[in-house]
Amino acid sequence: MLKIFLSSHGSMASGMQSSLKILMGECENLTVFDAYLDESCVQDHLDAFYETVGPEDEVLLCSDLYGGSVNQAMFTYLDRPNTRLVSGVNMSFMMNVLSEDTLSDERLDEIIEESREYLRRVEPEVPADTAPTGSDDFF
Repeated sequence: MLKIFLSSHGSMASGMQSSLKILMGECENLTVFDAYLDESCVQDHLDAFYETVGPEDEVLLCSDLYGGSVNQAMFTYLDRPNTRLVSGVNMSFMMNVLSEDTLSDERLDEIIEESREYLRRVEPEVPADTAPTGSDDFF
């Protein structure tokens, strides 16, 4: 089974979990931790999470920011069996990985690439027949 641990600086992780629940229903294989809201630390929550992980389970650790303290704490768990780490996650990424029962490295890389496409600047489209063609068309 794929088990996912999502952590962030502040409430982003639980906010994503709330949105995922609306969009996908209960996500039984998702555990979240909002870091730096109280005295508890990422390592304690990761240790508790790993107590639920069986030898046949795959683990995907997800963090909000590459190089951030949450990501650095998760990095120290990469020596655990069947554990991978992804940073900079977004809703598209989370929805895709939560739809998987197992996750090969190839599929994980595909999901990361697909998720990058959802980060974009959005602008209204201007129909070609109404777009200005010269400087006199501006006014």
